[in-house]
Amino acid sequence: MYNAFDEALERIKRATGARTQVDLAAILGIRQSSISDAKRRQSIPADWLLKLYRSHGLNPDWVTTGEAPQVLREGLALPVGLMESGAGYASDKPKSRQVPVSAMTGVTYDSEKGVLEEKPIEMLAIPESFACPGLTVFKMEQQDMEPIIRRGGYIGINKDQKQLRSGEAFAVVLPHEGLVIRRLINDFEKDEIILRTENSSAAGQSLPASAVIGKIVGRVWWVLQEL
Repeated sequence: MYNAFDEALERIKRATGARTQVDLAAILGIRQSSISDAKRRQSIPADWLLKLYRSHGLNPDWVTTGEAPQVLREGLALPVGLMESGAGYASDKPKSRQVPVSAMTGVTYDSEKGVLEEKPIEMLAIPESFACPGLTVFKMEQQDMEPIIRRGGYIGINKDQKQLRSGEAFAVVLPHEGLVIRRLINDFEKDEIILRTENSSAAGQSLPASAVIGKIVGRVWWVLQEL
């Protein structure tokens, strides 16, 4: 007897014409072992849903629950993406909410009041589990953090988490640069903070700790983007 995961997998195979796990892995652009991992977790990964929507127009709700329509019409909202922690959709119909997405350009931040002036440019449907009280979402406009965070990806920032955790990624407002995403590393000996990029062609920098702490908007909570 099939369970919810097996039924979802069969729907994917029927819709894509995949007959075997090898076929399915090729369609999804993943290793066959990733399918075994998903079976073990009994969860359809969110990045599968994104790929299936883009390649075949499949409705994530139809994939996970069988709820019509099978194919989404153009213009309907879609909660898509890949969370850093690899979250998947469970057997119940995934709940989502619409959140505003702001541009990174021209953002101002009052560090004394902790007020961020945002400029919404679009709306995005995200899984309910991605939400948190201090959430703000930006669309990545830079290449400094590629390939970890790609330009055009969506970044969820938790504004309630401003305390520096060395080695983690944060949104920071820098003089002459505006809002940027950087991996912050505490250099205790020099009383400086290293603002590291992931792109080898983009230079990082070091600033006095006092110049950075008050400019931290929040920690990178999740990232939604294509693989």
